[in-house]
Amino acid sequence: MNLDVYLKELEELVNIDSGSKMPKGVDKVCNLLSKKFEGLNLIVKKHYISDNAGPCLEIRNKDNEDIDILILGHMDTVFGEGESTKRPFTIKDNRAYGPGVVDMKSALLCIYYAIEELIKEESLNKSICIAFNCDEEISSIYSRELLEDLGRKSKYALILEPARANGAFVANRKGVMKYKIEFKGIASHSGNNHKEGKSAINELAHWVINLHKLTDYEKGTTVNVGIINGGSSANVVCPYASCEVDIRVTCKEEADKIDKVINELKNNIHTQGVEVVINGGLKRPPMPMTKEREYLHKIVEEAGKEENINVHWTDAGGGSDGNIVASVGACVADAIGPIGGLAHNEKEYLEIDSIEPSIRLLKNIIKKLS
Repeated sequence: MNLDVYLKELEELVNIDSGSKMPKGVDKVCNLLSKKFEGLNLIVKKHYISDNAGPCLEIRNKDNEDIDILILGHMDTVFGEGESTKRPFTIKDNRAYGPGVVDMKSALLCIYYAIEELIKEESLNKSICIAFNCDEEISSIYSRELLEDLGRKSKYALILEPARANGAFVANRKGVMKYKIEFKGIASHSGNNHKEGKSAINELAHWVINLHKLTDYEKGTTVNVGIINGGSSANVVCPYASCEVDIRVTCKEEADKIDKVINELKNNIHTQGVEVVINGGLKRPPMPMTKEREYLHKIVEEAGKEENINVHWTDAGGGSDGNIVASVGACVADAIGPIGGLAHNEKEYLEIDSIEPSIRLLKNIIKKLS
């Protein structure tokens, strides 16, 4: 791998705006990557899964049903139109900057170069599937079915999300639950006809208090009602209100418990006359440790030791596509990509010195799993 060539290619990828809700931008990234993998004589397939999202890219070395090693990445970013024009790819003090530079366009190229080198070495023996989706940053709402299908067919899954700023990979990830809850009441004049009104805000307030009671730091459960909307005037009993809720859990049992409480609140309305409509649920299942994952982690650690790379782990409150494929049986090692920090931020950066070690590590993991 020639680092100068890699960085020029990374510049081209980063300078394409490919937000999750920008299908054309994701398609441009997909086209660049598909051409590179086609040049390796691999089986390349684009999946157009929704008019609201760009394509997903699937690359295989064998036309098998079963997959020995699934390698996941995503082509979308959290940023909108014009972001790369405002702050294009730059390099300063051995760090690369730009929208999506570490989350996760750098890893997409690392995967390519690892596979290219394995092919040259004639070391790509197992059935490999590489999948780059288009909507990871919005919980993979369109590509989830594809990911689950690939996950069911896979023995191992390597998720090339970026390593943490201190170089740590991710061991366990919390599950992510998201809800939008709407409250529909009856408007009335708060002075003349207060009794006839049915306050949506009153019911919403009851829900907020009861939902926040579910936070349990010892169990790792957090509930946050982060957005509230409602009301038109102080002298009108509120006819409509809504809230958006983010919940993180470490195990499926906690997710089930919270879902049960939400249904109980809906079935026992506190403010008579108010209707409650709930949309949402478990977006990404928890990814706890298993014996199989412990074994895979040891493989990653051994591969790192042989490459003089310090492999260490941390837990994460956020989800990834690793949660999805783990939930259907794939054995996952997550966030084993290049090192960087401040993802989803205008100061997002990639440690350039982590690129070459990341490629070497991925190559060695694949060899060991083969």
